[in-house]
Amino acid sequence: MGLEAFQLKGKIALVTGSRRGIGAAIALALAEAGADVVCHGRNSDPGTVCEEIHAMGRRTTYLQADITDPQARSTLFKRAISEFGHLDILVNNAGPIRRAPAAEYSMEFWDEMLAAHLSAAFQLSQLAGQHMLAREAAGKIVNIASLLSFQGGIRVAGYSSAKAGVAGLTKALANEWASKGINVNAIAPGYIVTDNTAALREDPGRNQQILSRIPAGRWGEPADLAGAAVFLCSAASNYVHGHVLVVDGGWLSF
Repeated sequence: MGLEAFQLKGKIALVTGSRRGIGAAIALALAEAGADVVCHGRNSDPGTVCEEIHAMGRRTTYLQADITDPQARSTLFKRAISEFGHLDILVNNAGPIRRAPAAEYSMEFWDEMLAAHLSAAFQLSQLAGQHMLAREAAGKIVNIASLLSFQGGIRVAGYSSAKAGVAGLTKALANEWASKGINVNAIAPGYIVTDNTAALREDPGRNQQILSRIPAGRWGEPADLAGAAVFLCSAASNYVHGHVLVVDGGWLSF
């Protein structure tokens, strides 16, 4: 198997939460590998990611949707298929984080975290799976889990619970669809420089605690996830099913 196995020429991908941060880095990486990319965000402003993808000579569009809303998720998927004809790759990335002590964690936060991270990943994966099975075509589904899929974290009960569920969902779907040529895997980022981690990085004490615990000695950048994403979305990972690939600078091995 040569480097051509990592190419995505002719493939069509939907990357949720790809206006900026991790999602944007993944969308750009897939486009660089040859894919056309449907980008998504909750904000009506598409940012610059589609412009960057266009500059690579790839097709792209930006779709706005609130993924906490089941109807909006269904509409997002249908619009992606309508505009690009079919889908080969789905990356479930979108989702915020809400922090509060567990004793004060509101049900509003809890429900939002499960809706945005777990329910959205299930519904969009279900829609993608139905589409791929109907086409009798191979496909790739990549969920963005988290370091907190393995650890409980602090002040993030809803987020860590949802991300643990994402890891379990990844394995459950892989068990059912591996024999159909649909690969379902996940990436578990560690501490990455994104909007979700701004509060941690702005707290000098917490920032230092985290940095001292990362063997790599630095926060990760969204681009650090690009290689893992291309691998899991390409033919290079055709025999990889139900795996949660940790990209954490060595945190879990420390």
